[in-house]
Amino acid sequence: MRKLAIVRHATAAYPRDVPDHERPLSSFGHEQAPQAGEALLKEGWVPEAVLVSSALRTRQTAAWIGKALGEKGPTPRLTDDLYNASAEQILAVVNAVPSTVESLLVVTHMPGVQETAMRLASADSDEDAVMDMASSYPPAGLCLFETQKPWAELDGRDAELRRFLTFG
Repeated sequence: MRKLAIVRHATAAYPRDVPDHERPLSSFGHEQAPQAGEALLKEGWVPEAVLVSSALRTRQTAAWIGKALGEKGPTPRLTDDLYNASAEQILAVVNAVPSTVESLLVVTHMPGVQETAMRLASADSDEDAVMDMASSYPPAGLCLFETQKPWAELDGRDAELRRFLTFG
């Protein structure tokens, strides 16, 4: 059974004259992001690999999650392919993950993060979790999926959404 966690970056700040790619987390985001890491530990969903958008706010979110995971947390791999990516682009990144990886965390942005989660959620998913995620995917929102399929075959309706967690 493979485990996939998809998280939207924590709450970002909007400083003047800062390009979107370089927007940092807000002070609230710095409090919120570690909660996602703590939730992963509590749920027993420690990832073997972490893929992160190259934007500052996603890098900071991943760093806080990693700090919460402690020594169990892997070194994140940054990729420009996840920056403001569509569901198709996010799935292409996930599809390229080696089959030896059994648990994966992806840290990215709206609207792609929600579109990806909606696309993956199978008919066996937790109905309340799907409804919550579909109606609102707030900053630091975290979907926890399980699937029997190899990463290379994930496309749509083939992962069971077990939990949707929000923080703050």
